Amino acid sequence: MELGWLLWGTAVLLLLHVLMELSPAVNFALRIGFYCLLCLVSSALAAAACLLVNGGRTVKNMRIIRAVVRTFKYFFGLRFEVKGLENFKVEGPAIIVSNHQSILDMMGLMEVLPDNCVQVGKKELMYTGTVGLIIYLGGVILINRKSTSSAKMVMSEVAKTMVADNVKVWVYPEGTRNCTGDLLPFKKGAFHLAVQAQVPVIPVVYSSFTTFYNPKTKLFTSGKIKVEILPPIETKGLTSDDVTELTDRCFSTMRETLFRLSGRPS
Repeated sequence: MELGWLLWGTAVLLLLHVLMELSPAVNFALRIGFYCLLCLVSSALAAAACLLVNGGRTVKNMRIIRAVVRTFKYFFGLRFEVKGLENFKVEGPAIIVSNHQSILDMMGLMEVLPDNCVQVGKKELMYTGTVGLIIYLGGVILINRKSTSSAKMVMSEVAKTMVADNVKVWVYPEGTRNCTGDLLPFKKGAFHLAVQAQVPVIPVVYSSFTTFYNPKTKLFTSGKIKVEILPPIETKGLTSDDVTELTDRCFSTMRETLFRLSGRPS
Protein backbone atom coordinates (compact mmCIF):
# COMPACT_ATOMS: atom_id res chain seq x y z
CA MET A 1 0.00 0.00 0.00
CA GLU A 2 2.78 2.41 0.97
CA LEU A 3 4.68 1.57 -2.22
CA GLY A 4 1.53 2.29 -4.24
CA TRP A 5 1.12 5.74 -2.67
CA LEU A 6 4.82 6.44 -3.26
CA LEU A 7 4.50 5.52 -6.94
CA TRP A 8 1.36 7.62 -7.35
CA GLY A 9 3.03 10.57 -5.61
CA THR A 10 6.10 10.28 -7.82
CA ALA A 11 3.94 10.10 -10.94
CA VAL A 12 1.97 13.21 -9.94
CA LEU A 13 5.15 15.18 -9.22
CA LEU A 14 6.64 14.13 -12.57
CA LEU A 15 3.43 15.11 -14.36
CA LEU A 16 3.40 18.53 -12.68
CA HIS A 17 7.05 19.04 -13.60
CA VAL A 18 6.35 18.21 -17.25
CA LEU A 19 3.30 20.49 -17.33
CA MET A 20 5.29 23.33 -15.77
CA GLU A 21 7.96 22.93 -18.44
CA LEU A 22 5.43 22.76 -21.29
CA SER A 23 2.85 25.29 -20.13
CA PRO A 24 3.66 28.78 -18.80
CA ALA A 25 0.06 29.03 -17.55
CA VAL A 26 0.42 25.89 -15.41
CA ASN A 27 3.83 27.03 -14.15
CA PHE A 28 2.38 30.44 -13.22
CA ALA A 29 -0.66 28.97 -11.46
CA LEU A 30 1.40 26.48 -9.44
CA ARG A 31 3.98 29.05 -8.38
CA ILE A 32 1.30 31.57 -7.38
CA GLY A 33 -0.58 28.84 -5.53
CA PHE A 34 2.57 27.84 -3.68
CA TYR A 35 3.30 31.50 -2.85
CA CYS A 36 -0.19 31.97 -1.37
CA LEU A 37 0.10 28.74 0.62
CA LEU A 38 3.54 29.77 1.86
CA CYS A 39 2.12 33.13 2.99
CA LEU A 40 -0.74 31.48 4.90
CA VAL A 41 1.40 28.86 6.64
CA SER A 42 4.26 31.27 7.43
CA SER A 43 1.80 33.87 8.75
CA ALA A 44 0.34 31.32 11.18
CA LEU A 45 3.78 30.37 12.47
CA ALA A 46 4.94 33.99 12.66
CA ALA A 47 1.72 35.01 14.47
CA ALA A 48 2.37 32.42 17.16
CA ALA A 49 5.93 33.71 17.57
CA CYS A 50 4.73 37.33 17.73
CA LEU A 51 2.20 36.51 20.44
CA LEU A 52 4.76 34.58 22.47
CA VAL A 53 7.52 37.18 22.18
CA ASN A 54 5.65 40.50 22.21
CA GLY A 55 2.17 39.59 23.42
CA GLY A 56 0.07 41.39 20.82
CA ARG A 57 -0.12 44.17 18.21
CA THR A 58 3.13 46.15 18.03
CA VAL A 59 5.58 47.38 15.40
CA LYS A 60 8.24 45.26 17.16
CA ASN A 61 6.60 42.20 15.56
CA MET A 62 7.88 43.40 12.19
CA ARG A 63 11.32 42.05 13.12
CA ILE A 64 9.88 38.54 13.36
CA ILE A 65 7.79 38.95 10.19
CA ARG A 66 10.79 40.34 8.33
CA ALA A 67 12.98 37.39 9.31
CA VAL A 68 10.35 34.90 8.09
CA VAL A 69 9.54 36.62 4.78
CA ARG A 70 13.21 37.05 3.90
CA THR A 71 13.41 33.27 3.42
CA PHE A 72 10.78 33.36 0.64
CA LYS A 73 13.24 34.49 -2.04
CA TYR A 74 15.07 31.18 -1.85
CA PHE A 75 11.91 29.26 -2.81
CA PHE A 76 11.43 31.34 -5.97
CA GLY A 77 15.01 31.95 -7.08
CA LEU A 78 14.86 35.72 -6.53
CA ARG A 79 17.96 37.79 -5.82
CA PHE A 80 18.03 41.32 -4.42
CA GLU A 81 20.69 43.91 -5.14
CA VAL A 82 20.25 46.74 -2.61
CA LYS A 83 21.84 50.19 -2.66
CA GLY A 84 21.42 53.18 -0.35
CA LEU A 85 20.40 51.56 2.96
CA GLU A 86 22.26 54.35 4.75
CA ASN A 87 19.52 56.76 3.65
CA PHE A 88 17.15 55.13 6.15
CA LYS A 89 19.38 56.37 8.98
CA VAL A 90 17.56 59.63 9.58
CA GLU A 91 16.83 60.79 13.10
CA GLY A 92 13.19 60.62 14.04
CA PRO A 93 10.15 59.61 11.95
CA ALA A 94 9.86 59.71 8.16
CA ILE A 95 7.54 58.80 5.30
CA ILE A 96 8.89 56.09 3.00
CA VAL A 97 7.30 55.86 -0.46
CA SER A 98 7.90 53.10 -3.01
CA ASN A 99 6.52 51.72 -6.25
CA HIS A 100 3.94 48.93 -6.01
CA GLN A 101 4.06 46.17 -8.64
CA SER A 102 2.55 42.89 -7.46
CA ILE A 103 1.77 40.51 -4.61
CA LEU A 104 5.51 39.76 -4.60
CA ASP A 105 6.22 43.26 -3.26
CA MET A 106 6.06 41.91 0.28
CA MET A 107 9.35 40.11 -0.32
CA GLY A 108 10.97 43.30 -1.57
CA LEU A 109 9.52 45.28 1.34
CA MET A 110 10.88 42.93 3.98
CA GLU A 111 14.28 42.77 2.30
CA VAL A 112 14.98 46.42 3.20
CA LEU A 113 12.39 47.28 5.88
CA PRO A 114 14.02 49.39 8.63
CA ASP A 115 13.24 48.94 12.31
CA ASN A 116 10.30 50.87 13.79
CA CYS A 117 8.51 51.10 10.46
CA VAL A 118 4.83 50.37 9.81
CA GLN A 119 3.00 50.13 6.50
CA VAL A 120 -0.23 51.65 5.27
CA GLY A 121 -2.51 49.12 3.56
CA LYS A 122 -6.07 48.62 2.42
CA LYS A 123 -8.64 47.50 4.98
CA GLU A 124 -9.57 44.44 2.90
CA LEU A 125 -6.26 42.81 3.86
CA MET A 126 -7.72 42.06 7.28
CA TYR A 127 -9.95 39.41 5.69
CA THR A 128 -7.15 37.23 4.32
CA GLY A 129 -6.99 34.58 7.04
CA THR A 130 -3.68 34.20 8.84
CA VAL A 131 -2.15 36.87 6.59
CA GLY A 132 -4.71 39.34 7.94
CA LEU A 133 -3.82 38.27 11.47
CA ILE A 134 -0.10 38.87 10.97
CA ILE A 135 -0.82 42.21 9.33
CA TYR A 136 -2.78 43.22 12.42
CA LEU A 137 -0.09 41.99 14.81
CA GLY A 138 2.59 43.85 12.84
CA GLY A 139 0.83 47.17 13.42
CA VAL A 140 -0.07 47.82 9.77
CA ILE A 141 -2.29 50.92 9.44
CA LEU A 142 -5.44 49.94 7.55
CA ILE A 143 -7.38 52.45 5.46
CA ASN A 144 -10.82 52.24 3.86
CA ARG A 145 -9.95 53.43 0.35
CA LYS A 146 -13.64 53.65 -0.59
CA SER A 147 -14.20 56.38 2.01
CA THR A 148 -12.12 59.51 1.41
CA SER A 149 -13.19 61.13 4.68
CA SER A 150 -12.32 57.99 6.66
CA ALA A 151 -8.91 57.73 4.99
CA LYS A 152 -8.14 61.38 5.77
CA MET A 153 -9.08 60.91 9.42
CA VAL A 154 -6.81 57.86 9.70
CA MET A 155 -3.89 59.66 8.03
CA SER A 156 -4.36 62.62 10.38
CA GLU A 157 -4.06 60.27 13.35
CA VAL A 158 -1.04 58.64 11.73
CA ALA A 159 0.73 62.01 11.58
CA LYS A 160 0.30 62.44 15.35
CA THR A 161 1.30 58.93 16.39
CA MET A 162 4.22 58.85 13.94
CA VAL A 163 5.86 61.76 15.72
CA ALA A 164 4.80 60.68 19.21
CA ASP A 165 6.03 57.07 18.79
CA ASN A 166 9.03 57.94 16.59
CA VAL A 167 8.15 55.49 13.81
CA LYS A 168 8.57 55.54 10.06
CA VAL A 169 5.55 54.93 7.82
CA TRP A 170 5.76 53.07 4.49
CA VAL A 171 3.24 54.11 1.81
CA TYR A 172 2.61 53.03 -1.79
CA PRO A 173 1.64 56.37 -3.41
CA GLU A 174 0.37 54.74 -6.63
CA GLY A 175 -2.47 53.35 -4.52
CA THR A 176 -2.68 50.03 -6.37
CA ARG A 177 -0.49 47.37 -7.96
CA ASN A 178 1.04 48.30 -11.29
CA CYS A 179 3.11 45.74 -13.19
CA THR A 180 3.61 47.77 -16.39
CA GLY A 181 7.24 48.74 -15.93
CA ASP A 182 6.21 52.37 -15.37
CA LEU A 183 4.64 54.39 -12.53
CA LEU A 184 1.00 55.34 -12.10
CA PRO A 185 0.30 58.96 -11.06
CA PHE A 186 0.95 59.42 -7.34
CA LYS A 187 -1.83 60.11 -4.88
CA LYS A 188 -1.01 63.00 -2.56
CA GLY A 189 -1.95 61.45 0.81
CA ALA A 190 1.58 60.42 1.78
CA PHE A 191 2.97 63.84 0.90
CA HIS A 192 0.25 65.68 2.81
CA LEU A 193 1.16 63.45 5.75
CA ALA A 194 4.87 64.28 5.45
CA VAL A 195 4.22 68.02 5.27
CA GLN A 196 1.71 67.92 8.12
CA ALA A 197 4.22 66.12 10.38
CA GLN A 198 7.20 68.05 8.93
CA VAL A 199 9.14 64.82 8.39
CA PRO A 200 11.33 63.82 5.43
CA VAL A 201 10.18 61.70 2.50
CA ILE A 202 12.45 58.76 1.63
CA PRO A 203 11.83 57.32 -1.87
CA VAL A 204 12.50 53.61 -2.46
CA VAL A 205 12.52 52.23 -6.00
CA TYR A 206 12.37 48.60 -7.13
CA SER A 207 13.36 47.67 -10.68
CA SER A 208 10.61 46.38 -12.96
CA PHE A 209 9.47 42.79 -12.37
CA THR A 210 8.32 42.38 -15.98
CA THR A 211 11.37 40.33 -17.04
CA PHE A 212 10.43 37.50 -14.65
CA TYR A 213 6.86 38.19 -13.46
CA ASN A 214 3.89 39.17 -15.61
CA PRO A 215 0.34 37.98 -14.83
CA LYS A 216 -0.91 38.93 -18.32
CA THR A 217 1.53 36.59 -20.06
CA LYS A 218 1.55 34.04 -17.18
CA LEU A 219 5.26 34.58 -16.66
CA PHE A 220 6.80 33.70 -13.29
CA THR A 221 10.44 32.62 -13.24
CA SER A 222 13.53 33.43 -11.19
CA GLY A 223 15.17 36.83 -11.48
CA LYS A 224 17.07 39.73 -9.95
CA ILE A 225 15.48 42.78 -8.35
CA LYS A 226 17.48 45.97 -7.97
CA VAL A 227 16.47 48.17 -5.04
CA GLU A 228 17.64 51.73 -4.46
CA ILE A 229 16.88 53.85 -1.40
CA LEU A 230 17.19 57.48 -2.44
CA PRO A 231 18.33 60.39 -0.22
CA PRO A 232 15.62 61.88 2.01
CA ILE A 233 13.64 64.87 0.75
CA GLU A 234 13.17 67.43 3.53
CA THR A 235 9.74 68.96 4.16
CA LYS A 236 10.57 71.33 7.03
CA GLY A 237 9.02 74.71 6.32
CA LEU A 238 6.74 73.37 3.58
CA THR A 239 2.98 73.93 3.72
CA SER A 240 -0.03 72.34 2.07
CA ASP A 241 0.54 74.69 -0.87
CA ASP A 242 3.80 72.85 -1.58
CA VAL A 243 2.34 69.32 -1.62
CA THR A 244 1.72 69.21 -5.39
CA GLU A 245 5.28 70.28 -6.17
CA LEU A 246 6.66 67.78 -3.63
CA THR A 247 4.56 64.98 -5.15
CA ASP A 248 5.68 65.82 -8.70
CA ARG A 249 9.31 66.05 -7.66
CA CYS A 250 9.22 62.66 -5.96
CA PHE A 251 7.38 61.09 -8.91
CA SER A 252 9.93 62.37 -11.44
CA THR A 253 12.90 61.23 -9.36
CA MET A 254 11.46 57.78 -8.75
CA ARG A 255 10.40 57.32 -12.37
CA GLU A 256 13.85 58.21 -13.63
CA THR A 257 15.38 55.78 -11.11
CA LEU A 258 12.92 53.02 -12.08
CA PHE A 259 13.89 53.29 -15.74
CA ARG A 260 17.60 53.34 -14.89
CA LEU A 261 17.40 50.27 -12.63
CA SER A 262 15.31 48.41 -15.20
CA GLY A 263 17.67 49.21 -18.07
CA ARG A 264 15.00 51.18 -19.87
CA PRO A 265 15.55 54.53 -21.64
CA SER A 266 13.93 57.45 -19.80
